[in-house]
Amino acid sequence: MIRPDLSLPIPDDITAAHFIGIGGSGMSGLAGMFLDRGIRVSGSDRADSAAMRALAARGATVHVGHEAANLPDDVDTVVHTGAIWPENPEFVLAKERGLHVIHRSQALHWLIGRRRLVSVAGAHGKTTSTGMIVTALRALDADPTFVNGGVIADLGTSSATGDDQLFVIEADESDGTFLLYDTSIALITNVDPDHLDHWETRDAFYAGFARFADDAREAVVISSDDPGARRVAAVIAHPRVVSFGEAPDADVRVSDIVAEGPVAFTVSAGGESVRARLAVPGAHNAINAAGAVAVLTTLGYELEPAVRAVEGFGGTVRRFELHGTERGVSVYDDYAHHPTEVAAALSAARTVVGDGRIIALHQPHTYSRTREMFQEFADVLEEHADHTVVLDVYGAREDPIPGVTGELVSAAFADPAKVHYVVDWQDAADYTASVARDGDFVITLGCGNVYLIIPQVLQALAEARR
Repeated sequence: MIRPDLSLPIPDDITAAHFIGIGGSGMSGLAGMFLDRGIRVSGSDRADSAAMRALAARGATVHVGHEAANLPDDVDTVVHTGAIWPENPEFVLAKERGLHVIHRSQALHWLIGRRRLVSVAGAHGKTTSTGMIVTALRALDADPTFVNGGVIADLGTSSATGDDQLFVIEADESDGTFLLYDTSIALITNVDPDHLDHWETRDAFYAGFARFADDAREAVVISSDDPGARRVAAVIAHPRVVSFGEAPDADVRVSDIVAEGPVAFTVSAGGESVRARLAVPGAHNAINAAGAVAVLTTLGYELEPAVRAVEGFGGTVRRFELHGTERGVSVYDDYAHHPTEVAAALSAARTVVGDGRIIALHQPHTYSRTREMFQEFADVLEEHADHTVVLDVYGAREDPIPGVTGELVSAAFADPAKVHYVVDWQDAADYTASVARDGDFVITLGCGNVYLIIPQVLQALAEARR
């Protein structure tokens, strides 16, 4: 992977930009916004995708596969993700030609310019929280520009250019780039140490969030419940801190949560209380909604209209997303790739599965996280799922680490009868179909490519009927 060098200059003017890794949800969104600005766009990715085809339909030149010939002669700026390697031929050629070569976060910084920025950060929940804020603002007749880490289901896109001065982003803490932006209102959903391959120590991770909070020009909205967030809140010096959560002293408080099916709860602030009901399940989404409401009230909206606007949020793609039902078995997908996220996703599943069982298809994400957290994953999966099928590790930006495979997770289960480690995907799909029965709930878990196994699972379920 390439660590972002945020000291590199960002050009004042960009006329033609090439995106290495253009197919990802974040990069494709940025490329689309560059097209909105009238900038010529080209790019490449290792595999074709709907996002790339959509960009091509808008006039971008896209390539499947990475090679030096993909880099046009007239490009002045190259935008890359941290997931590519230094040997990438397009990256190497761009450097040789002396082009502006910037990280995707710097391209986003360029797009934001001087607009009023809401940055949503946290180890978990930031994509959903960003989606809630954007959906609510549009319901309140605002027209913000936004860049989210996932597609907002109701809008069918992860980013769009609006007419307002307001800009809303999901800010990435994984590589420290959330510190680059000139944030007006910072929302911190939680501070659960992760990405220690970048931060190295938990103390450095906490310090990064404290700096992110203190740098906000207007206000910090932060969880009152999360231990890491409380630790950060205790050391920041910001004059305006708005807390949200279930704590009795939270400025925007959630109470009376009913998590059976679509979650219902009460939001209280400033002596006023409003009962709310979301279209998505899970007690964790009541907390996410409270954070979104806190941002909206900080922006100047009244409590009840803010709550009603957040109620309209219909979810984001790859967050508790139903893909189909076969033989009475519902098959869902969720992006969860940290033990806390897995626990939240499976807890939400438990509220809607009724008398059925939960079968988790878990794909560990990155070798470093698997090595550090395999026992935590095993504990959470064993506690919250009735049965787990563990696939092999999705390495993403990392080289393999000897001895680190999905078997680390499966071997850590206290009860080996509750887990099955399978390397071959077809074997995993067939095994899942063989143990699933009418009323069960299958859910794929991971932020890699595990969702691609879903057609195989549905097909295996259909064939198992015969």
